[in-house]
Amino acid sequence: MELRNLSKAIQFIADFIPEAMTETKTPGCSIALINDSKLIYEDGFGWRDLEESLPATPDTLYGIGSCTKAFVATAILLLAEQSKLSLDDPADRYVPFKLHTSKGSITIHHLLTHSSGLPTLSTSELLIQKGLGMQVVPPLASSNDFYRWVNGAQAEIASEPGKRFFYSNESYRMLGHIVQVVANMPFHEFVTKNILDPLGMTRSTFVRSCYERENDRMQPYFSKSDGSIVRSTFPYPDVLSNPEFSFMLAAGGLISSARDMTKFLVTNMPNVQNALLMPADKNILLSDQSIMLMQIPHVAKPDSYYGKNGYGYGWTITDDFLGMPMIAHGGSIEVSTAHVAFLPQKGVGAVILANSSGMSHAAIIEGIFASLLGLDPFEVITPLRIKKGMCSLCGSYESYRGAAKARVFCKEGMLYLEQKDGLQDSTAPLIPEGDSTKYDRFFILTDGAREPVEFRRIQDETHDGFDLFVERYRYHKII
Repeated sequence: MELRNLSKAIQFIADFIPEAMTETKTPGCSIALINDSKLIYEDGFGWRDLEESLPATPDTLYGIGSCTKAFVATAILLLAEQSKLSLDDPADRYVPFKLHTSKGSITIHHLLTHSSGLPTLSTSELLIQKGLGMQVVPPLASSNDFYRWVNGAQAEIASEPGKRFFYSNESYRMLGHIVQVVANMPFHEFVTKNILDPLGMTRSTFVRSCYERENDRMQPYFSKSDGSIVRSTFPYPDVLSNPEFSFMLAAGGLISSARDMTKFLVTNMPNVQNALLMPADKNILLSDQSIMLMQIPHVAKPDSYYGKNGYGYGWTITDDFLGMPMIAHGGSIEVSTAHVAFLPQKGVGAVILANSSGMSHAAIIEGIFASLLGLDPFEVITPLRIKKGMCSLCGSYESYRGAAKARVFCKEGMLYLEQKDGLQDSTAPLIPEGDSTKYDRFFILTDGAREPVEFRRIQDETHDGFDLFVERYRYHKII
């Protein structure tokens, strides 16, 4: 891909990321971009440790959460290429998984595609809460505990295998266990030996104690419901002290840096030759056929802003992102978040990592891609366009000569209307009428009845702003 627009992308990053971090109180984040196997941009923003005033860098280590799933899928396909397993094998051939359906076995393929028919059983949520000291959870400390929890959920199966997408951390934990059984070594050791080490991902690890020995590592922060953040801890135990936990890390336990993650991204773009890692005449990790299997949609997901979405093996595939496929995955362990994405037709990829939750990583990367394609991110990236529209409406409003006052503000992706004076004090969400991206007509609910709300752009020789119509009131935006 020609990089005539790289300066525009860098400007978008420089303008938008600090603003997004401020808005979400994100202490620190790191980002890296690649094009045709080359690292074309990397930087850190803010603090990897707020209290110690230590800056984030491209080498700062973060928990990447569910971005780990692409590594799990890669491990399974490595074993399949070695004829040590088949993707059509029943999962219970390898692990003590006892759930069944009337339509046949739940296979490795079903686990890879989150299409077992079993809705989430919340093991990740429970383990993260336990790791953050929020509550004592049901016993999930060992493989026996895990399978007691999973195998007790027979009545939860809601679809025949292969038909419906239910995002399932349990599925990927079982895949990690299958790797462990087939390879006859702990899951984290197999991934380290067969993926991380060959790619030179020297800073990446599943071992908490290794992470804690590193100087350039994130300090995790928990984002509370009131918007404040508090210093926290890494939520998963050290696999060296609890070896049975190894396969449990397959759902989201990898720790990595932005720079390291670009090395993995390159291997997932078979059309991009990566002479930096291996000789040009050798495949990197997987055959092109296996990579294709990972990156084609096997089961439909709900549509995105860009139309059809599907899940492959460890990746989400968006069919038509600005006219081309986009491959991506996000991840969160609440106190650390991540998103990786690439445009295989253009050879462009991006990684963003942060040490808290709340920032819209996907929208940031999509905005970067739009900039690299020479487009205006705030016009073609729907979440950014929505945000721009919301921001234009937020502010303080007054009726005729300031007799009544109102405020419009944004919280967690929704607009709210606050009306407050001596006779009323109310706050209500503004629910869009029809197309949510037009930002002119909304409604609020008053005693269960819909009350129309209209924003009208007023432009004349003396004024350029918005008027707000609510029931009998006409408000004028003053700030």
